[in-house]
Amino acid sequence: MIAKLSGLLDSAGEDWIIIDVNGVGYHAFCSGRTLRALPEVGGQVKLFIETHVREDHIHLYAFQSDSEKAWFGILQTVQGVGAKVALGILSLFGGDELTQIVAAADKTALTRVSGVGPKVAGRIVSELKDKVAKMDLGSAAFVSADQPKESKAKPASSDAVAAGDAVSALVNLGYGRAEAFGAVATAGRRLGNDATVEALITEGLKELAA
Repeated sequence: MIAKLSGLLDSAGEDWIIIDVNGVGYHAFCSGRTLRALPEVGGQVKLFIETHVREDHIHLYAFQSDSEKAWFGILQTVQGVGAKVALGILSLFGGDELTQIVAAADKTALTRVSGVGPKVAGRIVSELKDKVAKMDLGSAAFVSADQPKESKAKPASSDAVAAGDAVSALVNLGYGRAEAFGAVATAGRRLGNDATVEALITEGLKELAA
């Protein structure tokens, strides 16, 4: 199983590349984000590879980072998301952006991707939210805009509630859920767990304006 390739960029197309490794050309599909990060033809490349073996074909998928490769696999655990759609999502969004989108339940952002309708976007958000909650985004990672601030089973911490309130305030000001979530998460890391709602909103607005 091929996991990584290092060689020269032989050629590239809309969603594919050929990597020359000691005279052997490997054809691999990749996201637009990875394509944009590549050097000119003839340049040295080192890419992470996922190999798909099927009865009728063997496909290689190339990624600029191990994180992008991991997201490729995670996205395909969702019903209705195959390799082509997963690459489309990764062409438009980086890993950090996807984490924020899922945690903020921003289904509208996902529907910008070709092949992702409201139903698929909803499944991505609902099926991946538990995985995203375990990622390190600061206190705001545990409160989405449509999540109740209190739970009978496990009350939300005060810093998580403050982050949720700050996200809601920024959304009410006209910002998208994902960008508001990202701004508050960044503000929360900068200010610490004891930050007030007002402080998170102020720092979040500075982040959005930067």
